[in-house]
Amino acid sequence: MPSELSTVTGFNTLRQIEASKIFQGAVIAIIILSALTIGAKTYDLPPLVEQSLTVMDNAITVFFLVEILFRFAACPVKRRFLLDGWNLFDTIVVIGSLIPLDNSEAVLLGRLLRVFRVLRLVSVVPELRFLINSLLKAIPRMGYIALLMFIIFYIYAAMGALFFAEVDKELWGDVAIAMLTLFRVATFEDWTDVMYATMEQYPLSWLYYLTFIFLTAFVFLNMMIGAILEVMGEEQNAKQAQKAHDERDEIARQLQSVQTQLQELTRQISERR
Repeated sequence: MPSELSTVTGFNTLRQIEASKIFQGAVIAIIILSALTIGAKTYDLPPLVEQSLTVMDNAITVFFLVEILFRFAACPVKRRFLLDGWNLFDTIVVIGSLIPLDNSEAVLLGRLLRVFRVLRLVSVVPELRFLINSLLKAIPRMGYIALLMFIIFYIYAAMGALFFAEVDKELWGDVAIAMLTLFRVATFEDWTDVMYATMEQYPLSWLYYLTFIFLTAFVFLNMMIGAILEVMGEEQNAKQAQKAHDERDEIARQLQSVQTQLQELTRQISERR
């Protein structure tokens, strides 16, 4: 019974340390330091500075290894640690960072994974993690909007190739080139020059451009934003529900801890009698 009590107490201590602002701030600071170290290595530096950066990079790698082991120890259900996508991503990046950079066969992979350590800032900051999760979950809905946008692009590109090919073959020679031209129009990159060139031969061609811009730049863009905002609202509701569930679990664990302590006290009192 004492060992069980000490285990519960130690586990609660690990969770408190992991959730503390000091621990989170230290991890964020090291991630930023890692990003600065990676950026500094892209410059031509004196040999002494390069050696210092190498030592610092090794120290950062060790810190991340200790940090991921600490988070694993603080996880209430160990077998579910890697089921979390962010934990899996952090683990892969940390393990990949252990690849020695002096290994010529794996140097590119090691450097690439060290660059991805900057992305760990997303997994550490809850607000950034919330945004990325919402964006990933909105991709299926955005895919249908993108498909509809492609159809509109194709229709307008076919019309442009039919009517405007004789005006400028470099811009409207075929459907593929016309779609690239329409992408330029949709991004407002000197689109008026394209419009004025066709208006010299087709004065009413401005209707073609304005309707296309209205559909792509306003309607479909707002539909994309609406899909993302809807998913963000759903994620916020799910986050609040998960928070309430975690609070109930924490209360249950605390009650169990108190019950264990009471049982231990009762046993000690009975032994003294």
